[in-house]
Amino acid sequence: MQIVWDASIPMDDGVVLRADVFRPSDDGRHPVILSYGPYAKGLSFQEGYKSNWARLTKAAPEVLEGSSNKYQCWELVDPEKWVPDGYVCVRVDSRGAGRSPGVIDIWSAREARDLYHCIEWAAAQPWSSGKIGLNGISYFATNQWQVGALRPPHLAALCIWEGFSDYYRELARHGGILSDFTQSWYARQVLRMQHGVGERGPRSVVTGEPVAGPETLAPALLAKNTTDPAGEALRRRLVDDYYRERMVEFERIQAPLLSAANWGGQGLHPRGNYEGFLAAGSKEKWLEVHGDTHFTHFYSNYGMGLQKRFFGRFLKDADTGWDQQPRVSLNIRRPGERFTLRAENEWPIARTQWTKFFLHPELSLSRREPQAAKALTYEATGEGLTFSTPPMTEELEITGPVAAKLWLSSDTTDADVFLVLRVFDGAGKEVTFIGSNDPRTPVALGWLRASHRKLDRERSRPYRPWHAHAEEWPLTPGAPVELDVEIWPTCIVVPPGYRIALTVRGKDYEYDGTDAGIANAPYPMKGVGPFTHADPRDRPPKIFGGRNTLHFAAGRMPYVLLPIIPGR
Repeated sequence: MQIVWDASIPMDDGVVLRADVFRPSDDGRHPVILSYGPYAKGLSFQEGYKSNWARLTKAAPEVLEGSSNKYQCWELVDPEKWVPDGYVCVRVDSRGAGRSPGVIDIWSAREARDLYHCIEWAAAQPWSSGKIGLNGISYFATNQWQVGALRPPHLAALCIWEGFSDYYRELARHGGILSDFTQSWYARQVLRMQHGVGERGPRSVVTGEPVAGPETLAPALLAKNTTDPAGEALRRRLVDDYYRERMVEFERIQAPLLSAANWGGQGLHPRGNYEGFLAAGSKEKWLEVHGDTHFTHFYSNYGMGLQKRFFGRFLKDADTGWDQQPRVSLNIRRPGERFTLRAENEWPIARTQWTKFFLHPELSLSRREPQAAKALTYEATGEGLTFSTPPMTEELEITGPVAAKLWLSSDTTDADVFLVLRVFDGAGKEVTFIGSNDPRTPVALGWLRASHRKLDRERSRPYRPWHAHAEEWPLTPGAPVELDVEIWPTCIVVPPGYRIALTVRGKDYEYDGTDAGIANAPYPMKGVGPFTHADPRDRPPKIFGGRNTLHFAAGRMPYVLLPIIPGR
């Protein structure tokens, strides 16, 4: 293939971004797979993400077949597996990152406009057919929602693989609670690759050039060339113009859409893939859901095959069999990382039996509503309360969005609620799953700050409450308030002899307190990966370190609403 390093892409404000272009060796016009992001297009996957490369090649060894892997880059397609199929692969370093100058301002309106111009630039090149598809994981997926709503004329297809769509609810603040992820991720993955790190950073294993260069700037100048997303999230407790600028007008999206989610992505990604799929204005749109790590199935033969059938249909007008692709394709999850691919027509599944499982004061969980009024108190910094069903007498499938209704009081003026949907085997051992960013995730997670309990009634559904996050309603110490808690969508087939449980607590879930101990891991993996909520500036102990009380009263019995799927 032919490769052009650091191709110049001029923006409307005079900034010139840099892109690497991988294209077939002929002089023909070909469809383009394009990406735009801050992780440095020249950084080797194997060097920059050693832990994840080892996990990927173990889980999907086919990655090593048919490619030298010398051009592998984090969360992007391998050109050696796409260019031979007649595609041009264009990797753009986003403004202020890698080899593109400017000021970094993640997922901003400016970045969305940049991506728009990159699409139109690629469409005008002599090697381009004029049909541009966007593909990539996470950062390279999230900005697809944004630019899709801008409707670039030559945008022909969107493959949004595990990309969030709501900057406030899915990245910055879960249920109103500050996520620690932004601060750790931004320093670890973005600032490390900021344009101007230059000689202080890594070099490309292919070209030998600094991946965050070619300039080497003084630290004071680097500091001026970045915004402060972690600080903004800390300071901005409610949805305001900063967040709204980064949110998406989904109804404006028109391009054909493949939205791919991960059951184990609690903390960042899966919610956006469901919500974006439902809200997108695209007439041709599909949802796929899988398991395993954040990256495995993007590169596996299963995932790459799905992508190639999709893009073959919409970028090449080829008969790839995509016309037979189910609108919703779910890898149904069972304990032991066993999955069964199943076709559905819609999301949530139409035949769902929405079933209330009531929490009982004696810590049981059942379809029977309790009668006795009572109150259970727990330490907010402790293990909380776990409510469990008896062992299942027959197989039970839970697939879809989950919600809980609680009546809670605090001995202070606020409370953070962390809900954990769990499964235990016949011996009483918790069953966990390989999540997108942690190898021991529970079935599902939900969060809510009690003072953010106000609902947007128009957008709320019984199975997916939607909180406005527009004002704070402090608690009166000791007085219970009604809380509707969103638990992100999930899937588990619970075998006979296993139990379903719901834990109500005041801090992050941990599997057993230990780190999973993955070599070269960039953060501890105790059950939620990097998606912790422990910043004392947002959760001062005098407010969130006290005692919370769960209340049971006639007509006010707490429950979790589960999406039960009957057998066919």
